[in-house]
Amino acid sequence: MKKHVTLYTDGACSGNPGPGGWGAILLYGAHRRELSGGETVTTNNRMELTAVIEGLRALKVPCHVEIYSDSAYTVNAFLQGWVFGWEKGNWKKADNKPVLNDDLWRELLSLTRQHEVKFHKVKGHADNDLNNRCDALARAAVPASGD
Repeated sequence: MKKHVTLYTDGACSGNPGPGGWGAILLYGAHRRELSGGETVTTNNRMELTAVIEGLRALKVPCHVEIYSDSAYTVNAFLQGWVFGWEKGNWKKADNKPVLNDDLWRELLSLTRQHEVKFHKVKGHADNDLNNRCDALARAAVPASGD
């Protein structure tokens, strides 16, 4: 039987593009693990995707994972099936333009296939303590200018 894990994620960017950070919280039973990181030049969408990727990468065995994110970009790509259409269409959108961040989408799609995942959209900067904590982790991980 697979472990049931909850993953909260968020990304942040100072400028878009600009320096950015990501934060993730993994919950399993009484265990809690916080992860974060940053990049000197990135976008908010890349940090949102990276947060989910890094959270899933941290899992050592296949799990059932409930993913909570305030990123409509990330959540809707799975809930509305866009990512599967992009994959089928050789990472081109309906207008035949390349999918942005396809490197991260490919990695995320591969990771989601190693686990049983379910995406949930949460309201950002609201009353969800875990989403707010992820936001704080992401903002704290944004590299200072010149780093």
